[in-house]
Amino acid sequence: MQKASISESVIRRLPRYYRFLSQLEEAGIERTSSRELGVQLGLTASQIRQDLNCFGEFGQQGYGYNVSALRRQLELIIGLNKNRPAVIVGAGNLGKVIAANIDFGAYGFRLAGIFDIDRRICGSEIAGFTVQHMDTLEEFCNETEPLIAVLCIPQEAAQETADRLKDLGVKGFWNFSHCDLDADRSQVQVENVHLGDSLMTLSYRMPKDD
Repeated sequence: MQKASISESVIRRLPRYYRFLSQLEEAGIERTSSRELGVQLGLTASQIRQDLNCFGEFGQQGYGYNVSALRRQLELIIGLNKNRPAVIVGAGNLGKVIAANIDFGAYGFRLAGIFDIDRRICGSEIAGFTVQHMDTLEEFCNETEPLIAVLCIPQEAAQETADRLKDLGVKGFWNFSHCDLDADRSQVQVENVHLGDSLMTLSYRMPKDD
């Protein structure tokens, strides 16, 4: 089944399945069931079976799922076995944190370069990479062919920068720029990350009488 036919809600549950299966494997647990997974993840057993059936038949009736085998299958489905080159655009505080703390290799990517427009920052080193000026972006992309870009730049510059990167062959954006990129999903994939939205969601869930 093609990825395009899988619903967004199913796709967003895959990392949760993978993360929990990894925890089970680390704990030495060899098998689990859709019911046990559902209890831990707050989902129904039927929902988990439906989700996994979108990608094939993985479990056995009466046995359940082999934890290691299912984790490996999800690794392939998600693409964690890939080594896609990535760049960070924006070497401010957030860009520095992401470069220093995100293990890109664990998620199917490898950080290949960091860029900024501020010449005072360019030439400094972050996470073993020398920050390059945006003027060198075309040459770098022609040589390295990054497939994703992490945008940690002001929202007023995000769309123009994304369009520029798309023209240079970038196929996906992890966007922290406080705006939703306008992108043709048939050409590029976009994951808009709004940290404030998560905090507002938490605020809504807090007791109203505190």
